[in-house]
Amino acid sequence: MNNELEITDVKALEVLDSRGNPTVEVIVKTAFGDVGKAIVPSGASTGRYEAVELRDKDEKRYNGKGVTKAVENVNKVIKNEIIGMNVYNQEKIDKRLIEIDGTENKERIGANAILGVSLAVAKAAANSLDMDLYKYIGGINGTKLPTPMLNILNGGKHASNNINIQEFMIVPSKDKKFSEKMQMSVEIYKELKSVLENKHKHTGVGDEGGFAPDLDGDEEALKCILEAIGKAGYRAGEDVNLALDVAATEMYEEAKAKKEEGKYYFWKTGQLKTADEMIEYYDDITRRYPIISIEDPLAEDDWDAWKKLTDSLGKKIKIVGDDLFVTNKLRLEKGVKNNIANSILIKLNQIGTLTETLETIKYAKENGYEVIISHRSGETEDTTISDLVVALNIEKVKFGAPCRTDRVCKYNRLLELESDLK
Repeated sequence: MNNELEITDVKALEVLDSRGNPTVEVIVKTAFGDVGKAIVPSGASTGRYEAVELRDKDEKRYNGKGVTKAVENVNKVIKNEIIGMNVYNQEKIDKRLIEIDGTENKERIGANAILGVSLAVAKAAANSLDMDLYKYIGGINGTKLPTPMLNILNGGKHASNNINIQEFMIVPSKDKKFSEKMQMSVEIYKELKSVLENKHKHTGVGDEGGFAPDLDGDEEALKCILEAIGKAGYRAGEDVNLALDVAATEMYEEAKAKKEEGKYYFWKTGQLKTADEMIEYYDDITRRYPIISIEDPLAEDDWDAWKKLTDSLGKKIKIVGDDLFVTNKLRLEKGVKNNIANSILIKLNQIGTLTETLETIKYAKENGYEVIISHRSGETEDTTISDLVVALNIEKVKFGAPCRTDRVCKYNRLLELESDLK
């Protein structure tokens, strides 16, 4: 029986993500014929401390974004190291993948190669038991559906418009079933399109399916969403709230490029702010709008400002670390020790293995941080994160707008799981 559980084949190939960029698909097979397949996502707005996805940098192919080196590392390096290992030994396999790479940020083999193998192993193991992935990871404990945070208006690096803030999200009330939350969100999304059309604004979408119009400013985006909520028949601040992903590290880097060290540059509209002015800005808009969560409000290395912001607004709203923590337990430990932020965004490809992701989530929960599991701007039809959310009873998810199959497939998987869990 044990021989049937051995990994007998590992294969990777180059496929495409939602932006038409190459990414890595991995297929793992066991002796008994069980198969696990995973496709790795990719981010556009990435933190400096993320695990490194390996790109070919050959400008003659896919503008340098090819992943044939990462694919080769799976097929010629990783494959030889893990064939024969028991497919159920996830932690042991992930540890071996980290050892094979041997670097702190997985730059030699590539986090895209490593994560693809790690997730495909877990899926093969679940399939060998004829079990859904959420049950394999969560056992009898995985019973809850999350609250979706839907990015319905895009700016920043996710859209070619004049909006600085990267994501404007709607967050339905917790006192609803997941399917009801999705219904509310879709209705608001469609009303937002009508609101924008009535203002003669473009209704093309950004990387994550949210509308990407040119507006008079970031605050007009908030006003448009509030109008859409009302027209859909819901009450802002009661039935549905708002959330932002500022992606402030991008603003910090833009200011640095202008020789304005330690400041933040809203590069699409020409505003320059100090860290204190950023904190004042958030205090102001959270007083005037039903904003319950702000992600990456400050730069990934601006720890002192993060501390000041947490002390100021941490009891009022969720302050979410994405670029700040990059799903890395060591960086989160620094946040916990210094009382910085109160929520963490989880992206599997920021750290590179399933085991490390689970360790970070466990530590966050133990220390009272809210956990949000997120897609990336470059996504695929892979729905692994939907199963992971239910397996671990995650509070909230970010999967983008209810638009484009690469986003909708993840919501549809959660709708399937809601039906199963009934």
